[in-house]
Amino acid sequence: MSAANNKILLVTPPYHSGIPEISGRWLPLGLVYLAGAAREAGVEAGIYDAMATGDGYPEIERRMAEAAPRYVATGAMTATVGDAVKVLESAKALNPATVTILGGIHPSFMYREILDSSASVDYIVIGEGEETLTRLLETLEQGGDPAGVPGLAYRDGSEIKATPPAPLIEDLDALAPAWDLVDWSLYSYFVIPDSRFAAIGTSRGCSHDCAFCSQQQFWRKAWRAREPVKVAQEVALLHRRYGVNAILITDEHPTRDAARWERLLDLLIEQALPVHLILETRAEDVLRDRDIFWKYAKAGVVHISLGIESADRQMLERLGKEQQTDAAAEALSVIHAHGIVSEASFIVGFPDETPESVRATLKTAQRYNPDNANFFALTPWPYGGMPELAPLIREKDYARYNFIDPVLEPEFMSLKELQAAINDCYRRFYMGKMLEFMTMKDTFRRGYLVRATKLLMSSSFVIGKLNPWGSGR
Repeated sequence: MSAANNKILLVTPPYHSGIPEISGRWLPLGLVYLAGAAREAGVEAGIYDAMATGDGYPEIERRMAEAAPRYVATGAMTATVGDAVKVLESAKALNPATVTILGGIHPSFMYREILDSSASVDYIVIGEGEETLTRLLETLEQGGDPAGVPGLAYRDGSEIKATPPAPLIEDLDALAPAWDLVDWSLYSYFVIPDSRFAAIGTSRGCSHDCAFCSQQQFWRKAWRAREPVKVAQEVALLHRRYGVNAILITDEHPTRDAARWERLLDLLIEQALPVHLILETRAEDVLRDRDIFWKYAKAGVVHISLGIESADRQMLERLGKEQQTDAAAEALSVIHAHGIVSEASFIVGFPDETPESVRATLKTAQRYNPDNANFFALTPWPYGGMPELAPLIREKDYARYNFIDPVLEPEFMSLKELQAAINDCYRRFYMGKMLEFMTMKDTFRRGYLVRATKLLMSSSFVIGKLNPWGSGR
């Protein structure tokens, strides 16, 4: 089998952690942008979302053999890196001449470990991928030397080389996502009936210092935003051309610039499109926008996630979380007053965690009363902050670094006990929510939350996790 002269197949690794897939099938926005970047290099692109299709390796291998691309590329975070590398190993097994490319947060920092452990990974893109991928493909197509491509790691004989960092992309609106390559039938947000689900980015980066988060490292503490008019035009394009009516805003901090954000809301209101928006922001921004929050609802925002993490001031300081302890509860009240669904995340599993402190976190969640709550296990990244936690890490399998499975063992709890405590938080939080949802006067929010809870409680993954007689693992 010979590789096609001029084609790249972008593949999602077939990783499944259980929780995210309960509510929908999520569009791999990064691959849509990378497909556009490949086109800039004159390379034909294809997107194969093996995660959304539910395909295993036999089917992935069949699809790759059928496509016979010259290049196969995939991206990874820590939990998915094992499957990402396996995809590339499968590509090499099918045809050793295939050029394999890996990118994403985990490979950007752990490229030496990956290149040392797998001979099937040819190139690793470090950091933001579009311009580096374009330059790499142009270089390879012309038979040039990849040493001249910034933001790249690769093997040169027995030596691992890394080129100088690529600059961050100045004009995000100049990028051209390949929306026409998306198999739109795959993507649905199950909580909204008959939905076609997309994802867009309105900005990139985060300038905060949360110790448990890798985003500010990856984006070098920079924040860049797209022009509101360009974002509004993209929303209109997705709706009118592809029938999209639900969109996840993928930004780490979309509301950072108050004037820009309000301008975007105004433009979306002017368009009056029947599109539902889901986003994450900070409690302080909700309070800042209290007087214009009606614009959020009118622009189509139906679901807002807040990273509350903890109500303990000392704990927030340890996490590097710049948040007033009373801001979260007040922000949730503002969100609910405008008929928008709220979601809040809390972190447990600190070195000094005890069963009592986990129960205190649960009580905080119940007191704040968001519509949905997540209780995430503290997960120190192998390249991230909080290196002092390394001696407590008991799990070396990166596939478990997903916030669901504990990998760090507190001094006063075993991993099994911590998992059981997390399960108990979910069980107790949601136990009393269905009656609350059923009696809500707001018909949209009521229907949304009833459907979401039914999906959660009917999931075989969740049933296994919340079974009080289960193993806790």
